[in-house]
Amino acid sequence: MSSPFLGWRVVAGAFLVAVFGWGVGFYGPPVFLKAVQEARGWPVGLVSAAVTTHFLAGALVVAKLPGLYTRFGLAKVTLGGAALLGLGITGWALAREPWQLFLATIPSGLGWVAMGATAVNAIIAPWFIRKRPAALSMAYNGASLGGVIFSPLWVALIGAMGFPLATAAVGLAMVLAIAALSATLLRHTPESLGQWADGEAPLPNQAPAAEMPPVSNLWRDRAFLTMAFGSALALFAQIGLIAHLFSLLVPALGASGAGFAAGGATLAAVVGRQLVGSLLPAGADRRQVVAANHAVQILGCAALLLAGGTSLPWLLLGVALVGLGIGNATSLPPLIAQQEFPRSQTSQVVARAVAVSQSGYAFAPAAFGLLRDGGASPWLFAVAGGVMGLAILTYLGGRGAAAGRSAPSPDHGANGEARLNA
Repeated sequence: MSSPFLGWRVVAGAFLVAVFGWGVGFYGPPVFLKAVQEARGWPVGLVSAAVTTHFLAGALVVAKLPGLYTRFGLAKVTLGGAALLGLGITGWALAREPWQLFLATIPSGLGWVAMGATAVNAIIAPWFIRKRPAALSMAYNGASLGGVIFSPLWVALIGAMGFPLATAAVGLAMVLAIAALSATLLRHTPESLGQWADGEAPLPNQAPAAEMPPVSNLWRDRAFLTMAFGSALALFAQIGLIAHLFSLLVPALGASGAGFAAGGATLAAVVGRQLVGSLLPAGADRRQVVAANHAVQILGCAALLLAGGTSLPWLLLGVALVGLGIGNATSLPPLIAQQEFPRSQTSQVVARAVAVSQSGYAFAPAAFGLLRDGGASPWLFAVAGGVMGLAILTYLGGRGAAAGRSAPSPDHGANGEARLNA
């Protein structure tokens, strides 16, 4: 008797990776920014630059993750990422000089990408093809739940235990959880268990589905470039806004209220991602879907601008509308990659797109911090909305690019994948 399909348990495991990855590595730095600033009295621009370094450090290695998975295995790389992230955030709390803070951002950034978007996609991809949109949506909801849990939790723990003890406690809990997950789920593949993607064995005599040829040079492919740079622009706006949203809401809502508002944004992200994951038709143009997603966020930026920093109804409406698109900004690009690139190349495409986008959005916290230091805080929302508009135009500029690629050359065959540019 064959064992039950493990794929949905793997989705639950990827969900937990995302809870810790985003809760600590993504939603933690905005709270750390304020904690470090208050503890050391350093300028917002300096601490914002540390947040930038955190994201930039990860961008330098994220494209190498598929190779690391091949060499060391998914389980070991993910566990190593958890250990580095825990070590790094503790370094943030213990830093007494700016150089120590910037040094701590290196392990925290490296660890974050090993538990981020590329990691979740790598965990899910072997187990699902036809049901991948639903599986990815469920797994990426862990990212949103990480924000719901950790945005207020970081505030409470730092207030109750102090910054160093809070980061050490969370880091230890994260490493223990990922160690258990690596030992029980992440070490398996469908092949190792004699199972099939989606839990469905092919019918007898069923011919394998035809696959489009791999793209020999991604850097000259319009589909890849518009997806990667569209994602970079959208996440630049989104992350620059999120990095400062907590501290911008504190004057109107207080620290506790701002923490819960930030958590509310990520709760809205769960709703937005679940709607897209469950309602997305198989043949839908996913670029149009991502454009509509960012249009909703632009409306949220407009509401935050109208709030003037004081109007509670406009603030909450803006947070909710921006939040509705947060999750889809991360989960939709891998689905575009699945639709527009061959299965053998999808992991590489996703990793490179994440590297491009993270290299861009890494500078967002510092750039938005300079605006704040220059007294232009209210215009952060206008800038964020404008950049999201550019992202929409970039995504839509790639429509039809995949369908318009030339036919495969005669030597595209079993060796085609080996000729992909490194």
